[in-house]
Amino acid sequence: MDIKVKGGIIVLALIASIYYALPTYRAYQPGVDPQTINNKVNLGLDLQGGMYLDIEIKTEEAVKEIVRRTAVELEDLLIDNQVDFVEVRIANESIILEMEPGRKVNLDSEPYKRFLVQFIQDQKINLTHLTLKEDEIDQIRESSVNQALEVIRNRIDSLGISEPSLQKQGEDNIIIQLPGLKDRDRAIELIGTQAVLQFQIVNNNATQNTYNKLTEVVKYEEVWDKVTNKLISKRPYILNKKILMTGEFIRDARVRIDSRDNSPYVALSFDSIGADVFAKITQRNVGRNMAIVLDDKVQSAPIIREAITGGEASISGQFTVEEAETLKIVLKSGNLPAPIEIREERTVGASLGEDSVNQGMNSLIIGSVLVLLFMLIYYRLAGIFAAIALIFNVIIIISILGVFGATLTLPGMAGIVLTIGMAVDANVLIFQRIREELIRTENPRAAIQEGFGKAFRTILDANVTTLFAALALLQFGTGPIKGFAVTLSIGIIASMFTAIIVTRFFFDLFYLSKTKLNKVII
Repeated sequence: MDIKVKGGIIVLALIASIYYALPTYRAYQPGVDPQTINNKVNLGLDLQGGMYLDIEIKTEEAVKEIVRRTAVELEDLLIDNQVDFVEVRIANESIILEMEPGRKVNLDSEPYKRFLVQFIQDQKINLTHLTLKEDEIDQIRESSVNQALEVIRNRIDSLGISEPSLQKQGEDNIIIQLPGLKDRDRAIELIGTQAVLQFQIVNNNATQNTYNKLTEVVKYEEVWDKVTNKLISKRPYILNKKILMTGEFIRDARVRIDSRDNSPYVALSFDSIGADVFAKITQRNVGRNMAIVLDDKVQSAPIIREAITGGEASISGQFTVEEAETLKIVLKSGNLPAPIEIREERTVGASLGEDSVNQGMNSLIIGSVLVLLFMLIYYRLAGIFAAIALIFNVIIIISILGVFGATLTLPGMAGIVLTIGMAVDANVLIFQRIREELIRTENPRAAIQEGFGKAFRTILDANVTTLFAALALLQFGTGPIKGFAVTLSIGIIASMFTAIIVTRFFFDLFYLSKTKLNKVII
């Protein structure tokens, strides 16, 4: 390749690298908010502080919810088709349909046939058992974790955190990293709220002493003092155990202000299926109170005066505007398919993150200076070429990370340090080859040509095999391993470019461009 072409490539690469590395430099200057700078390298949890959560999805509850929904749906179909039956009840992961003596229903026919896709049927005299299939249980567990991952990701997006990390670990665990998080309580509230919205009918004729424990349940509406934030009282409601509708049909949720007392409430709108279900519920229960229950607490229990066909409802309560906004977010992003349990929570302080950055930078600077000193002392002028190529190498890595908005972690910084060592190793191979050729021949020009030619094959083999290993870590690794693999992969490609193109350019410029070459300082 002609020296002018090489020079042009290097100049263009240098300009582009500096241009894309500058946002990262500006982002972390004193008094600058990094969130306002685009195309920068984001710092990971271990470098800027934040929150680490290890949460478990209670997948067995998702299985129970599917069984419950199916039981409600089966009961509604039997009522709609005027089939005489005693009751539909649930036992573990099975639904039991008890028919009146002498009455039968054929579940193998429409519209009941679809239940047998997920359930195994076992018929006795007056009882029919529908048991959830094993493969269906496994699928429900897996999909509940995947759905929870998506719901939590949507909720976290509302926090405005750059580069949050959510990863599935094992069968029912999710690891969450929120670098730069400042409001810990709001994050816990958003992530941990299951947001199970249920509509149940109130039995106004029953009391806590007289209600039927088989078919009814007591739930409470809490009254809080807005000034002291203390619980004033709990009002009991006797509710039918049957859940008429859940929040799965919610299409939109918005915060609105009640014109009567200026209190915030959350307005809901349902999708087409939900609107039909809600209309049917309100039509059947005109004149009765319907409780809106959120996470097992009654929010309000308005009376149904007429069938509501518009597909809209509202959740009112003693909300602050911030609480209503949080509720809107969790309802709009979708309810979690199962409860979650926070197994581990770690908060990394900003000062600890700053210490990590300083220590990482110190190790990077000290390592680089020691390597450069060795190269300058041992290889003299050629060492200067290697030093320039090494600095160029680091700029390229930072610029590529910035272009893709990648996250730099402490292991990622270790990957950069390792890359510096590999970049120097490539130069050492070249220089040693040139020295060997200078001993073997008296032609310095031929020694340089042969040195680069023979070293190229070795450099290529070594870097390609290492790149394959780095890509494997990138594909199958998680967390810190992936951060290390990202910088290592970029560094390998950058080091090959600087060793083969940049270093060669300086040899061409200082030695091979001369008409008469007598000596090589190496």
